[in-house]
Amino acid sequence: MKQSKKPTQTKSLKNDHFSLFESIKTIISETQSRVVRSINSTMILAYFQIGKMIVEDEQHGNQRASYAKETIAQLSKELTKQFGKGYSFSNLEYMRSFYLAYQNRIPQSVIGEFKERLKTQLDNNLHPPFQLTWTHYIQLLKVKNDDERSFYEIEASENNWSVRELQRQYNSALFERLTLSKDKETVHKLAKKGQVLDQPTDALKSHYVLEFLGLKENSKYSENDLETAIIDKLAHFMSELGKGFLFEGRQRRFTLEGDSFFVDLVFYNRLLKCFVLFDLKIGKLTHQDIGQMQMYVNYYDRKIKTAEENPTIGIILCKEENRTVVEFTLPKDNKQIFAKEYSAVLPSKEVLKKQLE
Repeated sequence: MKQSKKPTQTKSLKNDHFSLFESIKTIISETQSRVVRSINSTMILAYFQIGKMIVEDEQHGNQRASYAKETIAQLSKELTKQFGKGYSFSNLEYMRSFYLAYQNRIPQSVIGEFKERLKTQLDNNLHPPFQLTWTHYIQLLKVKNDDERSFYEIEASENNWSVRELQRQYNSALFERLTLSKDKETVHKLAKKGQVLDQPTDALKSHYVLEFLGLKENSKYSENDLETAIIDKLAHFMSELGKGFLFEGRQRRFTLEGDSFFVDLVFYNRLLKCFVLFDLKIGKLTHQDIGQMQMYVNYYDRKIKTAEENPTIGIILCKEENRTVVEFTLPKDNKQIFAKEYSAVLPSKEVLKKQLE
């Protein structure tokens, strides 16, 4: 009996040590993360202040553009000699542009308050005025429109976009695809709050860009090839869909009077609290495609969704949308079935804007 207890005691001791290790590891990881965030915020505030000083020096001396560049070049040389990398001519120019872009949006009182509180503590409830990395802001400075820049900053922060993902979303004209045919109030809301899903149309884009699938624009591929490529790149596809989407399954089968039907892709949007069905088409949209999606949506509404959930949304993702067919097949007050075009390659932002217009 004594021998049987020893392994149990040893095992229990090991579990206690493991639990202690996990608890300590969590504290260290959280502390390191907070330190990194505070250092990042402090550095960006410093860059903001440096940009402010450069601008004020220019304004005070009424400097010509050429003279201002000479000043920044000399400043870069001296700062690099004293502090090392990080103060190149281009980076100082970015600091100057950073201040000019955000001076009116960020009150000086907020900057001052943040700096004072940062001196005394690392506070979890402390929300810095700039929450992204400097590399993110360098990318954002390339966005000239204030509303558009604000939108991408909010989305990058809320969705933890990497710099690469931020570049992709900007190059795929996400802001334009969300604001197309929207009124000024909606555009203003996007700029202030980012993408907010209150109704089904808020989750839709005018155009979907699927260049990450690796399908060539003019090559021959089947609808099954398209579906398989999406499943293989599911994380990228869900990022393109936007907020709140959860993957439920592919080729979901249901049977009516002995006939089986398959929904290509089924998602659930936790913000809209509804199922979102996708039917994939590699050609031009037909009225039969709309009729098929109508059946899928009706089935999910009547057999799958609960009374607490909202009506199902059906999206026909097609190579070529037929707006006339959509107009005369669906009712004017349609809020459930939508046909949307997709691109297999990423065109330039300028070309994409023209296509959307």
